[in-house]
Amino acid sequence: MQLKITQSRPGSHYHRGVAAVEFAFVLVIMLLIMAGMVEFGRTFWYADALTKATRDGARVMSSWPIGTISSDGLVAARTITKDSANAANVSPPLLPGNVQVQCLNAAFTPVACTDVTALANVRVSITGFTVNLGEWFPFIGTDGLIPFSSITLAPHTTMRYMK
Repeated sequence: MQLKITQSRPGSHYHRGVAAVEFAFVLVIMLLIMAGMVEFGRTFWYADALTKATRDGARVMSSWPIGTISSDGLVAARTITKDSANAANVSPPLLPGNVQVQCLNAAFTPVACTDVTALANVRVSITGFTVNLGEWFPFIGTDGLIPFSSITLAPHTTMRYMK
């Protein structure tokens, strides 16, 4: 029978589990970074979807016949904008009251939208739309380290009237 003599390094029993503790610290930090990227990525996605929706509404309004621009064109532009944003699954869903459509003169000053009145430009904007943060990133909010919990998005598109 042979005895196997093993030698251990001095103090090696103090190093057991250090890798697991270091991994736990790194894992927590990496998960927080990933959650922040997802949260702010979602906000940028909503901003892009809302901007595209205003572009769709302005495109409809800029080519609407002048004879019915206030009676039918304003409603159509609001509906297209709302439907386009909601098709992108923005949360909370965009309401028709959040969509503002304006007729503009050549100096980009708002004028009254009336049927059979010549106009130079149209502007479609979204107002009062807020994105709530903190669903994925736990340190955002009134109780968190970052003192804001929502971001207000207000995209708008101005186009020349084409008719």
